[in-house]
Amino acid sequence: MFPQNSPTGESLDSETYPLGEKSEQSDSGKALALVALSHTLVEHRLYTAMLSAHKETPGNNSFTARHLMTLTGIRSTSTVRRGLEGLVVKHSVDKNGHRNGETKRDQAHAYCVYLPHEVIARRKAVGGTALTPYAHESNGGHGSHSFDRAITRIADNAMLSRREAQVALCCVEGLTNAEIGKRLSVSEQTVKFHLRHIFVKFSVKRRAELISRLLT
Repeated sequence: MFPQNSPTGESLDSETYPLGEKSEQSDSGKALALVALSHTLVEHRLYTAMLSAHKETPGNNSFTARHLMTLTGIRSTSTVRRGLEGLVVKHSVDKNGHRNGETKRDQAHAYCVYLPHEVIARRKAVGGTALTPYAHESNGGHGSHSFDRAITRIADNAMLSRREAQVALCCVEGLTNAEIGKRLSVSEQTVKFHLRHIFVKFSVKRRAELISRLLT
């Protein structure tokens, strides 16, 4: 559900990385939160950089890996390219051919970015939801409608960090702390740390209460 790229060497703080726009709970903020939930840290760093650049210059919706390295400060070309390929698979961006002016050696593809509500529409158009096919197929044994409700409630909670949102969604799937840690590439102690904060933010005392709050 949440594929993790190999370590990048960049200082990406997975503990406090925001789920979405916490300053307001607008429709666009909720859409961005849903999209963010499906991205890895690198993918979402690239995605938000593209969104910001496009917002500042609406006519500019074409980005190369080299351009994005400058925008994000990520120095690894392979990391940026893996992130972009992940975004293409998740329908968040599209390749739109080779960029004029780039050298043959670079073989530079240009990528266009979609707004959050467009990403969600594109995913639904291929038979998924805001997260599928990135949500785990089992969904913890819960029906898709209930699982979608849980996703929305997690996205609506402006206090959650992105990692806390991922841990909460894994709980809904019925994963143990060890299984969550393995999926998110963090230690079991880190999972417990996030759970303590999640319980406080949802005003619950145990995992069963959290799952019930999210699904009903």
